[in-house]
Amino acid sequence: MLGGSRVQLKGWQRAAVALGSAVGALLDPRRADLIAALGETTGKPAFERVLQRMKNSPEGRAILSERPRVISSQVGHAWELPDNTFGAAYAKFMGSRNFSPDDRPPVRFMETDELAYVAMRAREVHDFWHTLFGLPTNMIGETALKVIEFEQMMLPMCMMSVVGGTARFSERQRRLFYQHYFPWALRAGLRCTDLMCVYYERHFGEDLEDVRRRFGIVPAPPPTS
Repeated sequence: MLGGSRVQLKGWQRAAVALGSAVGALLDPRRADLIAALGETTGKPAFERVLQRMKNSPEGRAILSERPRVISSQVGHAWELPDNTFGAAYAKFMGSRNFSPDDRPPVRFMETDELAYVAMRAREVHDFWHTLFGLPTNMIGETALKVIEFEQMMLPMCMMSVVGGTARFSERQRRLFYQHYFPWALRAGLRCTDLMCVYYERHFGEDLEDVRRRFGIVPAPPPTS
């Protein structure tokens, strides 16, 4: 269901893959496959906590039971929804960047089907979060979203991405991030609901601002300078 084939790793193998992925991702942050491997090999305890929270939530249990996928065949109807809706905003976000929901790398290093699905779900809702928080897909926007993802899931990979991302910033970008985006992201990630327990596809047809209010999402304010 999740595509690809999963690989069972021994402890030392997991550590080796994590280290290699971390080094490779730092050298080339565009390598989504390396970032995915890093998240999986370092994130098992975090994904286990997310799984338990989903089991304790009505919408979370529905997601685990039905296992929706954010792929073209299941979310393509978003492109046909009215302009004010969350689904249309997501479609506009994807279309304006020529992104495809089918481009996410498969999960390879999770030990159980449940954890593999949770890891895949976390990966696939990333663009929903971009849409709801109004974040661009440049380095600053991606790093700000990683702050929120860390607060939501406590994945070590997210914190590593923040450290690695800010290290690559210019002085101007670093100042903008820490003065504007970082304080907002800290507040936004703590204020909103448990985002892994939201069945986003059920809310596609709802007004975007209503969805934001319902889940306590504060979009990123425009920089003051």
